[in-house]
Amino acid sequence: MTMAIRQIILRANAAFLLAASVGGFASDVRGIFLGLGPIARVVAEAPHAGIGFIEAHGLAFILGILMWRAEPSRAWHLTAAAIHALLGSANLVFWQLFIAADMLMVGYVTTTLHGLFVVLQISAAIAASRQTRAPTGFPLRQGGDRS
Repeated sequence: MTMAIRQIILRANAAFLLAASVGGFASDVRGIFLGLGPIARVVAEAPHAGIGFIEAHGLAFILGILMWRAEPSRAWHLTAAAIHALLGSANLVFWQLFIAADMLMVGYVTTTLHGLFVVLQISAAIAASRQTRAPTGFPLRQGGDRS
């Protein structure tokens, strides 16, 4: 996998995080403060729970900006994989939220994309590791003399 392909993976990752976080944040604000949309049903009984929604989507936005600017290095690919492993796992653990908010399609799409990015980022990290390995042989002195 080339460095250019790895950069495209990071940028696609960033675009997804940015789009999903903006959509989620807008839905959070509408539900928490205006009592509108699917999140309103979820926070109606516990309005202070909204802090978790706002923080999660706000942090995802910040991470999206960082992913957009990231170099296609092994460390950044592993960071991106960890981000998506966390977000995808949270979606699965709290799947009932998507049911309660009648947002199953959002859950299916975002959780699937989180899983896809985990796989892509781990693949990119492996490729980056292979490209940065030091040579294993010893260089020969001029003239082919090994002594």
